[in-house]
Amino acid sequence: MSFDRLRWAEKLSAFKPDEGWNQVVTVDMHTAGEPLRILVSGAPEIPGKNVIQRREYCKSQLEHLRTLLMWEPRGHADMYGCILTPPNEKFMGDQADFGVLFLHNEGYSSMCGHGIIAVTKLVVESEWVPAVEPITTVKIDSPAGRITASATVKGGQVTSVSFENVPAFVTMADQRVNVGSLGLIQFDLAYGGAYYAYVDIEQFDFALAKKNVEQLIDVGRRIKVAVEQQCEINHPEHEELSFLYGTVFYGSARDPRHHSRNVCVFADGEVDRSPTGTGVSGRAAILHARGEIELGQTITIESILGTTFDVCALREIELGSKPAIIPKVTGVAYFTGRNEYWIDPADPHRHGFLIR
Repeated sequence: MSFDRLRWAEKLSAFKPDEGWNQVVTVDMHTAGEPLRILVSGAPEIPGKNVIQRREYCKSQLEHLRTLLMWEPRGHADMYGCILTPPNEKFMGDQADFGVLFLHNEGYSSMCGHGIIAVTKLVVESEWVPAVEPITTVKIDSPAGRITASATVKGGQVTSVSFENVPAFVTMADQRVNVGSLGLIQFDLAYGGAYYAYVDIEQFDFALAKKNVEQLIDVGRRIKVAVEQQCEINHPEHEELSFLYGTVFYGSARDPRHHSRNVCVFADGEVDRSPTGTGVSGRAAILHARGEIELGQTITIESILGTTFDVCALREIELGSKPAIIPKVTGVAYFTGRNEYWIDPADPHRHGFLIR
């Protein structure tokens, strides 16, 4: 038989999995290098009145859906994704366009800046939300609260996305934590949609570079565990948000036009390829509290790849009795593919596995 790639491709396109197999369709994207796998079809209805209730249902009933999308052989240890849901019930008389649940290797996160940027591009360019030039507004319900995103649109294409995040604030400043053989490590604790321990890389003998990723993961994990064990974290309004999501290392930018560099180690040792939308939000709260940035001042923060997000402290507010800011984050997302995954019920690894 002669080799005929075209004929083979035609036969393959007509191939259908067995009737007993489940099928899941996703759109894959990245924002500043960080992946986002968006579930399009293949999930059952997720009951609940709001995204918090739907997240709890996913945790108790649909864990296999998260793991088969995030873990090997379809994903990897640093995969990230989301499920779009109906919006919350009326929020102060104003309903969002949709809700979103964010997925990672360990579970479900409360907010995700790079995910907001990517899904906003997707819903505008796919005409789920009608495109309006030059700015299309998209309202999204996340577990951390209402997010308002603004897509810059030109010729029907989204060229960048900005979003006003939930309130960001500092909980602890210039604290020290005992991290075993690492000794006392200085950190700040801040919230920008999730809680992070912010650590100056100058305390260590390695840089915020790709070649040092294993050290960053190891040290980031150890700091996270130490802060969890030695510090009490209480969100002023929502108990379910009172947990430490990760460690953000910061240091000097490589590009002199940029303010600084962030590397976030979150969940179960995932390394964010982007500067981290929630991470730069908490960082803006720290810098504003120290008087290092003014309201309305935009700074550019690099990732481990050198990709960037812009962030500014839009305005000050009070969250209970705690001073906070509303951060605005801007970035660019790109499509990487549309995928159809098949789940063979006879496959012992159909729900995924992880090997670092």
